[in-house]
Amino acid sequence: MTTLVVSTSDPTPPYEQLRKQLTDLIHSGVLAPGDRLPPLRQLARDLGLAVGTVARTYRELEADGLLTSRRGGGTRVADNPPRLPEAERRQRLDELATNYLHHTRQLGIDDQAALEAVRRAGR
Repeated sequence: MTTLVVSTSDPTPPYEQLRKQLTDLIHSGVLAPGDRLPPLRQLARDLGLAVGTVARTYRELEADGLLTSRRGGGTRVADNPPRLPEAERRQRLDELATNYLHHTRQLGIDDQAALEAVRRAGR
């Protein structure tokens, strides 16, 4: 599975950081329907979190229809996870664009060059 990171310096609660990352991985197809997620205790240990924090994340994602859990079968990505609502997709896109521009500006790259890089990457 792709590396998940929970930052203690981020003001966002750890369960929410984890929920957002897993949601993004599912909606982007990195985690595909049927993929198994790590057991609660393992993921909690790997991320240095309490088991309850990971359990809360999994419960919320299950309530959102993104995960399914079965005793003895583990937690898996739902067969037909719902798509993000259009408003949330736009919001996520804006967040990604803002983050991208922040990083390119730190590198001293002007916005036009950053846009050209996006165009090249999309070809």
